[in-house]
Amino acid sequence: MKRASGILLPVFSLPSPYGIGTFGAAAYAWVDFLAAAHQRWWQVLPLGPTSYGDSPYQSFSAFAGNPYFIDPELLCREGLLTPAECAAADCGSPDRIDYAALYERRFALLRKAFARFDDAAALAQFRRANAAWIENYALYTAIKAQNGQRSWLEWPEALRLRDAAALAEAGVRLRGDIDFCVFLQYEFFRQWQALKEYANAQGVGIIGDMPIYVAMDSADTWADSELFQLDGEKHPIEVSGCPPDGFSADGQLWGNPLYDWDALAASGYDWWLHRLEASFAMFDVVRIDHFRGLESYYAIHADEKTAKNGRWRKGPGVEFIDAIQKRFGRERIIAEDLGFLTPQVRALLHHSGYPGMKVLQFAFDTREESDYLPHNYGRNCVVYTGTHDNDTMCGWLQTARRADVEYARRYLDIHTPKDEQWQFIRAAMSSVADLAVIPMQDYLGLGSEARINTPSTLGGNWMWRMAAGDCAPQLAVRIGELTALYGRAAKSEKAAE
Repeated sequence: MKRASGILLPVFSLPSPYGIGTFGAAAYAWVDFLAAAHQRWWQVLPLGPTSYGDSPYQSFSAFAGNPYFIDPELLCREGLLTPAECAAADCGSPDRIDYAALYERRFALLRKAFARFDDAAALAQFRRANAAWIENYALYTAIKAQNGQRSWLEWPEALRLRDAAALAEAGVRLRGDIDFCVFLQYEFFRQWQALKEYANAQGVGIIGDMPIYVAMDSADTWADSELFQLDGEKHPIEVSGCPPDGFSADGQLWGNPLYDWDALAASGYDWWLHRLEASFAMFDVVRIDHFRGLESYYAIHADEKTAKNGRWRKGPGVEFIDAIQKRFGRERIIAEDLGFLTPQVRALLHHSGYPGMKVLQFAFDTREESDYLPHNYGRNCVVYTGTHDNDTMCGWLQTARRADVEYARRYLDIHTPKDEQWQFIRAAMSSVADLAVIPMQDYLGLGSEARINTPSTLGGNWMWRMAAGDCAPQLAVRIGELTALYGRAAKSEKAAE
């Protein structure tokens, strides 16, 4: 990866009049802003349909897209909706996402578009191209709706265990809902690919995010249960999480099903390679979340209420990385290697050649020396001021341990609190890291009210939205000047060549 920089902004945080960011006009304006600011990359969070808690890291599918991102105005251009219908489907405040309002109103609007859609040939072609996952996902969503949105673990036994006759009967009975789901995916991917092509034409690549695990309540676990550690009744045996540490005395109980890596290995890791292939079709680079779980992962018995009594188990390691690189080469992956790293995890990362991550907010812990301090970086890494799981930089300055904040100010030679988040941005941009990615909230100087997610909490997360006027031309100029100063602008790269 050549020296460059980018901005982290979730799609859902884009401004729009429809309750959540979409692939519409504001997304194209955002790409124009990135290009004007000499940014080479736009990093997004996972784009899958979200379940309870609204987290993009707990999706109903590892392959499907979130229908909320379908832009109603683009559907108007196709003649599938009217402006009056879009205006009537009010989905809440422009400042914060109201997921309850979206659930109640957005699908009713999209059903109107589906009722007018008449390009059966295009839909059939889409189904054929995505046959490996779309039919199972569409059937899953239809059955789930018929069962009051309950998890598939609570469905009638014949459907839960995928009895062939029961599935065939449901497929006939629920054909309308199944076709509606396929239509939503068709529109999602059509709109996304058009936006991505536009971004690429402006010199902006897309960094996507892949959660290492899938959700227990997902089409993947239901349809491909043999690839997960489930018992004969398809209940989880052990689930995911992380052990107790200085931040959490009980650890974190994530609850995702764990992979049966022996079964995956026997198939040549086919499911995982297909998943990566689909991700590479959507994004230019993919960040694999919780990369350390590929070396060893923390397993907690499904009956446990906390993560305290889990155990470490070996992951697929080098064999899996080699299978990925045999298919896709060594490029286009970023490894999220945050957290407790053993020598074995470091060795696997080195073997892969993938860039790991450095987070400035983790650099200034006065209790220990940190690999996240810029003077410890090698080039093959991606530096962030913070991630979606961190407070904003301005928020961190107000809420972090005073000793850590003072250490950071000494390290960065900060003598005034005015715009001091820019000194952290400058430290990231000036570092030797090949790629620097800054959350948009830090460029905007926003506080904790703009935080995306607080781990291990429910409610109030994944809701922040950027204001329509935030992408000001003068901000693009300021970002662009800093980017060029530290040799990360595209024009600097061309001059060097």
